[in-house]
Amino acid sequence: MFPPDLVHLAEHIRDGFAAKGRWLATAESCTGGLIAGCLTHVSGSSAVVDRGFVTYTNEAKTDMLGVPASLIAELGAVSGPVADAMAAGAIAHSRADVAVAVTGIAGPTGGTATKPVGLVFIARHRRGGDMVVERHIFPGDRTAVRLATVKRALELLRESLG
Repeated sequence: MFPPDLVHLAEHIRDGFAAKGRWLATAESCTGGLIAGCLTHVSGSSAVVDRGFVTYTNEAKTDMLGVPASLIAELGAVSGPVADAMAAGAIAHSRADVAVAVTGIAGPTGGTATKPVGLVFIARHRRGGDMVVERHIFPGDRTAVRLATVKRALELLRESLG
């Protein structure tokens, strides 16, 4: 179902989070649950995956994660501050120690001159700790953009193990 490199990352995350007794959560827009799906594809993931939020609409981001509607109205759903607020909301609405959030334009439609297809923001928050927000423009078709987003989000979870 998932490419071997993503499954390997998910296994590493499962093992690392379990060894440290940590929980994780995901907040996803453009990937529609693929990050949580990849993590839970691996047996034993229930020891580390608390929950996944699929917040495809602006209303879902506000209702489920507490992203301010005014922030979305001002900057658009595809922005660093919205990804940041999504990750913070996933921490606030779960028992996760670490959360990753993604929002972007997977295409083939929806892109503009300032927000092209492939633009993705990925945020990671640690409860009571650091936060990271990254901006990427991933090449390829819709599937390629979504899988590249999953890979980088998983890498950020792995990196949080320090």
